[in-house]
Amino acid sequence: MRAVITVIGKDAVGILAKVTGVCAEDNVNVMDVTQTIMQDLFAMTMLADISAMKAGFGEFSDKLKVLGESMNLQIHVMHEDIFNSMHRI
Repeated sequence: MRAVITVIGKDAVGILAKVTGVCAEDNVNVMDVTQTIMQDLFAMTMLADISAMKAGFGEFSDKLKVLGESMNLQIHVMHEDIFNSMHRI
């Protein structure tokens, strides 16, 4: 099972480190990361393996949402199946 994690907000030091830190705490393996900075806007998409995740999906998503709020970022976690369904033509 995999999840798509998106992060959007004003660029700051440590965003990637803090998001991957939450992933590591819950045994979520980051498989791929793409990020860009457009002027001062930080945008990142991660693909993560959640098959060995310690927390429940909702709990993990809530942890990242709280982190995002503390850093003035929007962080969303979506199960890969839902992501794929939303983006089918």
